[in-house]
Amino acid sequence: MAKAKSDVVYARTGRRKSAVARVRISPGKGKMTVNGRDYKDYFGRTIDQKIVEKPFEVLESSDYDILASVNGGGLSGQAGAIRHGISRALVEANADLRPVLKKAGLLTRDAREKERKKYGLRGARRAFQFSKR
Repeated sequence: MAKAKSDVVYARTGRRKSAVARVRISPGKGKMTVNGRDYKDYFGRTIDQKIVEKPFEVLESSDYDILASVNGGGLSGQAGAIRHGISRALVEANADLRPVLKKAGLLTRDAREKERKKYGLRGARRAFQFSKR
């Protein structure tokens, strides 16, 4: 038995900093759910909402329903992880979208991570205050 077009689900993982998002997209009307809540409720800041919407803004369409579960990191990193996952899932759904998303820089994994604290220092690079006397 062949699957109906609405039953097709594309799933990909997106990462940013220490946040990991598991994103599932399926053809629909553009409804976006993050951890069981509407994405506008989950991300209070408008800038985080814009980050999540970016792949659809670049493509000028929102023909897919998004179901994302994300954990780790802060809200900004989670928004970036979801954006990365959505972009990768869209390419899986339609390979013709790859050049457009690639040009917008949405398929590149942002590899910047927090630098570890070193011994003898207050942080990764910050030294303790020097006192001459």
